[in-house]
Amino acid sequence: MKPPEDNPRPESNDDETRPVPAGAATRLVPTGDETRPVPAPDETRPVPPAATRVAPAADAYKRLDRWVDKHFEEQVRFLQELVRVPTDTPPGHNAPHAERTADMLGLMGFTVERHKVPDAVVKGAGLKSITNLIVRHRFGDGPTIALNAHGDVVPPGEGWTHHPYRAEIVDGKLYGRASAVSKSDFATYAYALRALIDSGLAHRGAVELHFTYDEEFGGELGPGWLLNLGLTQPDVLIAAGFSYQVVVAHNGCLQLEVTLHGVAGHAAYPDSGVDALQAANQLLTALYTYNGVLRTRRSKVPGIQHPYLNVGHIEGGSHTNVIPGKVVLKLDRRLIPEEDAAQVEAEVRELITSTVARCPGIRLEIKRLLLALSLKSSPNNHVVVAALQRHAQAVFGEEIPVCGTPLYTDVRLYGALGIPCVIYGAGPRTVLESNAKRADEHLVLDDLKRATKVIARSVADLLA
Repeated sequence: MKPPEDNPRPESNDDETRPVPAGAATRLVPTGDETRPVPAPDETRPVPPAATRVAPAADAYKRLDRWVDKHFEEQVRFLQELVRVPTDTPPGHNAPHAERTADMLGLMGFTVERHKVPDAVVKGAGLKSITNLIVRHRFGDGPTIALNAHGDVVPPGEGWTHHPYRAEIVDGKLYGRASAVSKSDFATYAYALRALIDSGLAHRGAVELHFTYDEEFGGELGPGWLLNLGLTQPDVLIAAGFSYQVVVAHNGCLQLEVTLHGVAGHAAYPDSGVDALQAANQLLTALYTYNGVLRTRRSKVPGIQHPYLNVGHIEGGSHTNVIPGKVVLKLDRRLIPEEDAAQVEAEVRELITSTVARCPGIRLEIKRLLLALSLKSSPNNHVVVAALQRHAQAVFGEEIPVCGTPLYTDVRLYGALGIPCVIYGAGPRTVLESNAKRADEHLVLDDLKRATKVIARSVADLLA
């Protein structure tokens, strides 16, 4: 999916377990004051090999393209409405956006399932409200292709020259928070599915839209919630991404909170305390030296270079004339797909522990905030990759590489279940080019139109 904010959940820990809503065992999903059954997924829905499928004729692709062209102004208005409803995370009060999205999808003729995550679970994760959406459309027997994008996004911050929630269009670009990451692909996927339905080109299989609201904090209450409760079991996933590369792998991420406890004392009497900040200084030196080692561990995945450790947050001390008695560090260690997460965490913890052990009088605490596994390219995704790459090159008129990304996403939650995953959607070549996570985030609208054609054509191939 779109590159995430990489924020850990507030105050999560290694031993935390999330409650499962009542009714999960009987596969009933709460909808207000009533429950309704969710169709059980097929036991197996393999994507047939390319040799058994016949791709649509060229004029069929043109029919899809014409449908997208004809409905493009409507598609842009849909995206503008999505951007105009804020989904700042934190604080993560995202259920209103899901309701607005569901209402608009309903007006398009879709049946929308609203899967509300219980308030106690959401608040326990440090957020306010989450409702995830599923749209299911079955054309016939065959595999199910899920299209997933997330609606939650980091707060806008400062420095905007266009209002972050007015969805202004200037020089062919739509400005606004989440315009590129990744409300854009709510529009890409919804209108690609509509094009397939109205064109009559798909006769087998099914398409599901998964619009979720917990990507910025890891995804466990977004796609993870839907998957863990068995509410969906797709055979293939295409997740929100950008238009100029097909992404098949991404980094993992370990985030730790390290607390150094010393003894506060009066600065006029240096021997009266144990300086936690001096210990933190030694630890920082060791951590940054460790990056030199990490730079030698090169990934073989194009687009991913090497692991890296970043210390992103430091706080401590109480006043200028007080010896700091406590310092807290929060760090982020990226894992390349070739690394083992358990080994990485053990290595980092040992480095921290051994360094602090050389600081007399310092007591150490280490708490895991997040462990997001990397996404490894699946040997079963080649049919999807080939379709996306072929049609993207035809529509965009340039070579579209297959690569990985150093970011981490909630796509990994599908991949962990053995579901072949590919990341592709509407957007520019890089995160920086779109200003995602920064002021004046924007989407080139022509990329939206063309990416919608690519998705519609590719899914038509997969369901041919």
